Amino acid sequence: MFISVPAYQFVQTILQRLRAHDTQESCPSLRVVLAVQRRVTASFMKTDVRTLQLRKATRPEPDLVPLYDALGLKPTCGVRKLIS
Repeated sequence: MFISVPAYQFVQTILQRLRAHDTQESCPSLRVVLAVQRRVTASFMKTDVRTLQLRKATRPEPDLVPLYDALGLKPTCGVRKLIS
């Protein structure tokens, strides 16, 4: 229950911002549209036994770009490198 209340408020804030930009999305349709974009992580073993992980988002579908614009978000995230 502790996570469900903030999650509900977060979803309602997103829907409110989208409605302010004349985007008529419901929560179920929003989940379907957003489900196509993924975050991909590739792991590589370096010669010094450390692991290099590169994490990047896939390109957004054309349906996603107006949603990201309405929310003021970048459609693609930058590459994140993790070395452990």
